Amino acid sequence: MTSKQRAYLKGIAMKTDPIMQIGKATLTPEITKSVDEALEARELIKINVLKNCVAEPREMAEILSERTRSEVVQVIGRRIVLYRESATKKQIELPK
Repeated sequence: MTSKQRAYLKGIAMKTDPIMQIGKATLTPEITKSVDEALEARELIKINVLKNCVAEPREMAEILSERTRSEVVQVIGRRIVLYRESATKKQIELPK
């Protein structure tokens, strides 16, 4: 992903509310599956990591990225933004 594409996705993510929260249970298979399904439906998702979570948000973003074959757009504080192009319906047109 180029820096221009990443900047474009960050701009979209600024206006997006988190659709998921990760708490004390950290990364369970159920959360990973939910993230995978959300990425397929929306392409760009924002996740809120709660304060009672023991894992670091940056580490969680990298693990989720690997497990869901997505890209980490950004991690700011306790918010993670992930992107993966949908196989069935393309919603976001990235600049070249």
